[in-house]
Amino acid sequence: MPHDPIALASQLIACDSITPARGAVFDALEEMLVPLGFAVERFVAGEAPDGPVENLLAVRGAGGRHFAFAGHLDVVPPGDGWASDPFAPTLRGGLLHGRGAVDMKGAIAAFVAALAGLEQVDGTISLIITGDEEGPAIHGTRALIARMAERGLHPDLCLIGEPTSVARLGDMVKIGRRGSVNMWISVPGVQGHVAYPHLADNPIPKLVRILAAIEAIHLDDGTDWFQPSNIEVTDLTVGNPATNVIPAAAHARLSIRFNALHRGEDLVARIRAVLAAEAPDATLKAQVSGEAFLSQPGPLSDLVGNAIEARLGIRPDLSTTGGTSDARFLSALCPVIEFGLPNATMHKLDEAAAVEDLQMLTLIYRDIVAQALR
Repeated sequence: MPHDPIALASQLIACDSITPARGAVFDALEEMLVPLGFAVERFVAGEAPDGPVENLLAVRGAGGRHFAFAGHLDVVPPGDGWASDPFAPTLRGGLLHGRGAVDMKGAIAAFVAALAGLEQVDGTISLIITGDEEGPAIHGTRALIARMAERGLHPDLCLIGEPTSVARLGDMVKIGRRGSVNMWISVPGVQGHVAYPHLADNPIPKLVRILAAIEAIHLDDGTDWFQPSNIEVTDLTVGNPATNVIPAAAHARLSIRFNALHRGEDLVARIRAVLAAEAPDATLKAQVSGEAFLSQPGPLSDLVGNAIEARLGIRPDLSTTGGTSDARFLSALCPVIEFGLPNATMHKLDEAAAVEDLQMLTLIYRDIVAQALR
């Protein structure tokens, strides 16, 4: 391999890039791409509290078919208890250890290594790289999409290097994701002494009724490509330290992961209707993180599946399981598929990618791009 994905991944891992990532890790990636003929643009978007966020858009070629690779250089905090420094890449037993080895500096390194042998392909290749996929994702990929629109860049297909494999490299790719919406419920009351309930208004029973009504909602039974949508109560807070005081307010938080049968705002309206029926004075704040999407099986999934099968002898499962990713934004541009390393250690202590997997992923990525732009 003209470029070693292990060495490239190690350079990226060595940069502490806890979300939102800025600076050194983008320097490292730019230094890899410029010698390969890429024009690299870096820009910072957003203000506190969700910014500033650094983003990178690299383009090589012009005209013809446009193949885009998307990913993120930011990582989640490493936590305590690692066997070695999480930002000091370490090889042990055929594994490259370090925060981001799997999610997803390893895949970015593999793609860069793959491009080193594809200098003569026709068409356009771009890298859409953010520093805020693991964070609020407000000023990352969305800002990159806006910048691409300003420059007239329109990909025909997009591969995202998220760690989608499960038991072994290539056994699963993602062709869609469920949508996500978080909601915060606040029920006001009137504080008072528990011995004089007629002089107070306890918000807790109202909140309990609201949550019971929400728990009774059945959203759907799933579809051919999606599992059933689910509503989960993720927090319940009163914060009342006194045993003899009726509290002034009670709060709850919901998270809904939903399939393509729903839209985020429709689900928000449905929960608002529950509040109106059970506690009209309650308030609801909602944030739709992304809508459900599906890249229908077809030329792109066949392209990726054929490349995997040719190298590994297995046909990947097409899946929409798992959490959200920046594919929820990029799917508005073109067909999107996600394929990357086994995900067993992502976000865990001692995150690690197999050296053999990184090398094989590089070859598969090279095959995919070569076939897409031939």
